[in-house]
Amino acid sequence: MSERPTWQRIHDDPALLPRYLLRERVIRAIREFFYAHDFHEVETPLLVPVPSMEPYLEVFETTLEDAFGGRQRAFLTNSPEYAMKRLLVAGLPRIFQICKAFRNREDTGRKRNPEFTMLEWYRANSDYTAIMRDCEALLAHLFSATGGEAADDGRLRLLYQGTEVDLTPPWERLTVRDAVLRYAGLDIEALAELPALAAAMAARGYSVGGSPWDELLGQLFANEVEPHLGQGRPTILYDYPLVMAGLARRAHDPRYAERFEFYIAGLELGNAFSELADPIEQAARLAADQAERARLGRTAYAIDHDFLAALRVGMPPAGGIAVGVDRLIMLFADAPSIHDTLWLPGRELFGGA
Repeated sequence: MSERPTWQRIHDDPALLPRYLLRERVIRAIREFFYAHDFHEVETPLLVPVPSMEPYLEVFETTLEDAFGGRQRAFLTNSPEYAMKRLLVAGLPRIFQICKAFRNREDTGRKRNPEFTMLEWYRANSDYTAIMRDCEALLAHLFSATGGEAADDGRLRLLYQGTEVDLTPPWERLTVRDAVLRYAGLDIEALAELPALAAAMAARGYSVGGSPWDELLGQLFANEVEPHLGQGRPTILYDYPLVMAGLARRAHDPRYAERFEFYIAGLELGNAFSELADPIEQAARLAADQAERARLGRTAYAIDHDFLAALRVGMPPAGGIAVGVDRLIMLFADAPSIHDTLWLPGRELFGGA
């Protein structure tokens, strides 16, 4: 390792300590916010027999052994989503959780760590528009809790890496179609078929290979759209093409799903849905995701049939979101990397750039 570990740098320079202690202030403030809004805090298992069926995420797998030599596959969860939706079925109206989540084969760049802290919350009898409002209110609360003060005009101005961002609600709302049209000059509805999108991407110098439609759009989005989002004020990017929203319900236009992500200063901080509650459609989407995992050479595992059984019992209409707590701390600490806010970042423990 080329540089001193975090603990040694803090020991040698105590002035660094407040940046790391900001973590406890943010987590305390998150709990205060949700308790004040009548949410129940829940805990669900980190070790599970079946993880979420995310096509592009790799998992950590282990073996669970009992005292009599029985063996069973087990996984560190990449999200508590399936478990928390079971609790909506059980009758809990508003729930949140702050937990660890795990993703393998992740790079060790400035925005990722293989073990990270996730905040998820769900509202029964609601949808993604209510979660949008929650995000605006939560970030305003965190601004105040971390020492931010409103300007004379009442605006909540945050300085992140030399760029001022106004957190004052309401935030910018932009559909995926409009964002791609604005920043990349392409209309995804005119490129709804794979050959058309592949040709447009190849003309811009992208290597298209045998990539599916959503993967190609993801490349375009990361390079030409995402850097523009959340600049000056947060952006809520909503209504994703249906193929890019495996757990979200269809929008009024059935080509799209009620999914949104929110961005601040170019950082993607949260991923939200109006939750899909139809067990038949959900089963079909999970099967499609499972096939896509196989195509990509990801770890193979079963569909979570207990999750589908819960949906068959009946999940109420709901909105939910997953937010990266480490990235929130990175934002409010004005840190260029989440590794500058973690006590023991993974790249120090295991190596990496």
